[in-house]
Formats: sequence, structure tokens, C-alpha cells
Amino acid sequence: MANLGGTFTLGGEVPVTRMGYGAMQLAGPGVWGPPRDHDTAVAVLREAVESGVTHLDTSDYYGPHTVNALIKEALHPYPDALTIVTKVGARRTPDKAWPPALSADDLTQAVHDNLRNLGVDALDVVNLRLSNDTGDYPVPMSLAEPFGVLAELRQQGLIRHLGVSHVSAEQLDEAKAIAPVVCVQNQYNLAHRENDALVDKCAAERIAFVPYFPLGGFSPLQSGILDDCAARLEATPMQVALAWLLQRSPSMLLIPGTSSLGHLRENLAAASLELPADVLADLDRIGTA
Repeated sequence: MANLGGTFTLGGEVPVTRMGYGAMQLAGPGVWGPPRDHDTAVAVLREAVESGVTHLDTSDYYGPHTVNALIKEALHPYPDALTIVTKVGARRTPDKAWPPALSADDLTQAVHDNLRNLGVDALDVVNLRLSNDTGDYPVPMSLAEPFGVLAELRQQGLIRHLGVSHVSAEQLDEAKAIAPVVCVQNQYNLAHRENDALVDKCAAERIAFVPYFPLGGFSPLQSGILDDCAARLEATPMQVALAWLLQRSPSMLLIPGTSSLGHLRENLAAASLELPADVLADLDRIGTA
């Protein structure tokens, strides 16, 4: 495998591969319950790490609980180089919804759930994910109170580093005034470039930007441009989209998820895909197409 996009050092202390792996798709349908194929899910996790991935993204509300339990089964005791990033701020209800869970009790319980189900004494990185019942973005709220709860848990030694998710630039600055922030996890891809300025802000401040939904919400025209670029490079559209993200910013970290060994290998191979200038120009058109 190639160098997985090189490395980025979280918080100036923790080097991780820029091409990582997101574990959400290992849960059952609707991110609920155990995986359809338990043995394959375990194999995907092990191959990701054996291929050199050192950045694993998860959450205890995937399942809920089942994905973290699977990670523990597959990888514990964890390699020293592996950094597991989790997120809190929501809970799961029997109807498979994701309502906000931002109270002090909710966040403290979520951290302890992650500790227990991952089988660790301290969590490497915890992202506070903002959400509300309306689905607004950015969420119109102050994050001082919930982020302060996580900062206190960090002071207690239960969390090593903190991040934020689903935030604006102003909310990032608000969090930084409370405790160091090592990563931001927001939606961003070729078609959805609303966070362009935040991507650049994170790069300037040496904060990792971790995009989710690398192929989400493309129009037919945008998909057609991407498909044409992929055909010219003899690559898949996902590989081209991931390679573009890696080239977009030196602080961009990717966490594509899959429950397939074949797709995992394709995603990791995207880190070595070179995008020539003419392809880059066509890809950049997608944001305005």
C-alpha cells in the first residue's frame, strides 16, 4: 500500500495517516444492530490496520454500542500507533433516531460508554458533535457548556484530545477558548464546498479537517463530470473524490467507511492516485456545476 497520503500530527503530538477508516458502516441497516456479516466486519478492521491505517473513526452510538464492541474484538489490545477517534452529542432511540444528547449527564455517560466498550482507560480523541431536532446547520447555539464538560473530563485524564463536529468557524473559536481543539469534522466534498473557508482556517491553525460524506448530494451533472474524470484516470469515482480531498488541504484527514474488503482496498489505493492539472480543473468545476 502507498503511504496513505502521508501523515498529519494531531495537536502537535499524535501522528496519524491522512487516509483513515470510518467504522459507521460496520453496523447493521440504519446504523443499527450488529453487522450483516460479523466475520467480514472483523476482517475489514484488521486489514485496515494491517495496511498501515492509524486513524480509526467511530462512535458508541453506532449500533448503538455494537461497532465499538466489534472494534475491541478485532483489534484489542490496540497497536501503539493506532488513534481511535470517537464522537458524542447524540443518542439512539428505539425508532433508530439520533436526537441530541448534550447535557452534562449525557456527555459523561457517553464518554464512559466509549471507554467501556472500546476497553480503554482513556479515549484518544473525542469530538463534540452539535445537532438539534430541526437539522439546522450550523446549529445556532453556544457550545461552551457541553464542550466545557468534555474539557473537564479531559482534565480528569479520561480524554487525551478534543475535537468538534458540525460547527461554524465562530463555534470553533469558541471551543478553542475553552480547550485545545485538534480536529473538526464537518460535511465537505467536491460538490458541497460551503466549508471552504473553514478548511483553510484549519490548515492555517494546524487543526485537522475531517470531511464526512465524500460523495454525498451530487447532482446528475456533477456525478457525470466526476465519472468522466474517473474514466480518464482508470479509477473509480470514489477514488478520484478522495484523492481530490487529500490534495485540497495538507490538514485534510479522510475516514471513508465500508463493510467490504474490496471497497476498503480501493479507498486506501486512492491515496496514491495522482490528479493531473486538467482533471483538477474539471473537478473544481463540480462545485459550481
